[in-house]
Amino acid sequence: MSDRRAATGSSTEPPWQRAVQRYLESLLLERRLSQRTIDAYGSDLSRLGVSLGRLGDDLLEAGQEAIAAHLRQLRRQGLSPRSIARALVSIRGFYRHLVEVGERSDNPAVNLLPPRLWRRLPKVLTERQVESLLGAPDVEQVLGLRDKAMLELLYATGLRVSELVGLRLSQLRLDFGFIVVFGKGGKERVVPVGEQAEGWLARYLEEARPQLGKGRHESVFVNWRGAPLSRQGFWKIIRGHGLRAGVVDVSPHMLRHSFATHLLEHGADLRAVQMMLGHSDISTTQIYTHIHAQRLRSLYDQFHPRSSST
Repeated sequence: MSDRRAATGSSTEPPWQRAVQRYLESLLLERRLSQRTIDAYGSDLSRLGVSLGRLGDDLLEAGQEAIAAHLRQLRRQGLSPRSIARALVSIRGFYRHLVEVGERSDNPAVNLLPPRLWRRLPKVLTERQVESLLGAPDVEQVLGLRDKAMLELLYATGLRVSELVGLRLSQLRLDFGFIVVFGKGGKERVVPVGEQAEGWLARYLEEARPQLGKGRHESVFVNWRGAPLSRQGFWKIIRGHGLRAGVVDVSPHMLRHSFATHLLEHGADLRAVQMMLGHSDISTTQIYTHIHAQRLRSLYDQFHPRSSST
């Protein structure tokens, strides 16, 4: 009876499971891998086989795109890059084995990139979070008006924090709606300033800066003692307003990332964004298209009724 049940069990077992088992046995006998490693490989391959089966695909016949989609799904599920890299090693080895024994003519995983080559996407704020942050300073106070002008200008232009605190009065061209910025390596670029940021900056220069700077130097933004504001000083300022706005761990660079991402989401040209950010290579700017694509994918997964098989 037990033999009959065993035979029945094996007959209902998907062919890919038997192929995986044969591969794992070869790892044990021929490559003498540890049982722990073999179990991990088996887990990775079983997870792939089940995932493909849910989508109507088969592990033995799957193509590169199906496997790549599975790796992306693992990433969305929060699996660590190390675990995903190991899964890719398991998958590559399995298909290499199938090619070697003549069960497949190609290895669909051979050209897939491990997670260590996936560039980490910078964090960006939503437009609602930006509005909350920009509304946090108390503009009835001298320092609050200064902070409001700084935050508005940072989001309107995408300046680096060093460019913001290093801004001098001679670089302002508010009558023409732009500022002159000296970026990395002293490279000069012209950046447009939106009407709202221009208005708050003009109000700060008229009402607050004379009380703070007292005409002692050309630095646009100064601290309560009238000295030029430092990078560390602005970090503390933006963190404080972030806490008040309910935006945790906000940073100056996060506003720069948000500036670029929101521009692209509203249809801006990538080359124009590159010029405003001061990137010498457009490949650096292209990271924001990946953020945009990831956000679109997240929205699709969240709201489309057929975004998953469940």
